[in-house]
Amino acid sequence: MNAYYVAILQGSVLTVGVSLAALLVSIVLGLLGAAAKLSGNRMLVAIATVYTTVIRGIPDLVVMLLVFYGGTIGLNHLLELMGSKASVDINPFAAGVLTIGFIYGAYMTESFRGAILSIPKGQMEAAWAFGMGRVQTFIRITAPQMVRYALPSFTNNWLVLIKATALVSLIGLKEMTYLAKQASAATRSPFAFFMFTGALFLIYTSVSLYALRKVNERYSMGVKRGAL
Repeated sequence: MNAYYVAILQGSVLTVGVSLAALLVSIVLGLLGAAAKLSGNRMLVAIATVYTTVIRGIPDLVVMLLVFYGGTIGLNHLLELMGSKASVDINPFAAGVLTIGFIYGAYMTESFRGAILSIPKGQMEAAWAFGMGRVQTFIRITAPQMVRYALPSFTNNWLVLIKATALVSLIGLKEMTYLAKQASAATRSPFAFFMFTGALFLIYTSVSLYALRKVNERYSMGVKRGAL
């Protein structure tokens, strides 16, 4: 039975890999989505609004299955129309990372947009008056403050994202939830293995909370807080 626990521990490494890769995708999409919503361009605003509204309104599992199965069917149908006899199978790791990143990119979009709107507009106007370009203003003025304002919602999104990686077990990715299900089926002792898996998730989220709390303290230095 110890071999099953070792396998689940090995699968937990894959869980971390999926989480971090999906987080990177979600941050990139979140920044792009926030930029689109704040651009003032009607088309970009409309696209970003549809993205955040639709994705946040559909269950994560449904989106994942649509991407994995629907994407495979769609690509193979396209190849067939092009006269090719080749077939495409979407890699479960890539499907999991891209789907989770795509889903939480919608939540990150709102987090980043709200954080940027919390920054007094006069600060950016002052930077432009001193001759800073928009990119330089974002890097030196907007981004550091955006991090501080976005951290609370970013933390919540990250914690939910970690737990959402359990869904990739349904598309065949052998992360720790998938391996826990296999061990349960083989030994008929589901409680022990799922408790072990839950404990690993709890460790990951606890470490994440501690690390992000330290980041928040770093970016909140010198900020006067009101009484709670």
